[in-house]
Parts: sequence; C-alpha cells; structure tokens
Amino acid sequence: MTLAELSLEYRAHAHALDLRICQLEYLLEHTDNVDKRCQLQDRIRMLSTMLREARELAVLTERYYDRGYRRNAKYTI
Repeated sequence: MTLAELSLEYRAHAHALDLRICQLEYLLEHTDNVDKRCQLQDRIRMLSTMLREARELAVLTERYYDRGYRRNAKYTI
C-alpha cells in the first residue's frame, strides 16, 4: 500500500468518525438523562480526538513526499 492509498483510508476513516460524532451530538441534544449525557459527551470527546488525528495523518501521508512540506512534529521521529 502506498502513502497516497493510505491517505485515502485515513480520509474515509475521518469521514466515518465525523458522521458518528454528528449522530451522537443529535442524541445528546435529545437526551435528558444526566448519566447518559455524560457518557455521550465522553464518547464525543474521544471520537473528536480520533477525528483530528485521522485528518492530520491523512494530510501527512498525502503530502509526505512534497518538497517543502513541513511535517507535523507530532508524527516525526
């Protein structure tokens, strides 16, 4: 698998995460149960972190070989 192909996988993963976050936010808006709301907020927070990282990795893998691209220090060794 090439980095370009991997980038597409990260984009698809990010799209799925974004869709799930939207679904959970809808449930959060329509839930009155305090415990359930806390669970939903925690899940949304975790998925939001995963979404951010998937988007960052998609950019990194699609632009990895571009001359002059400044890589995110978070993902370099």
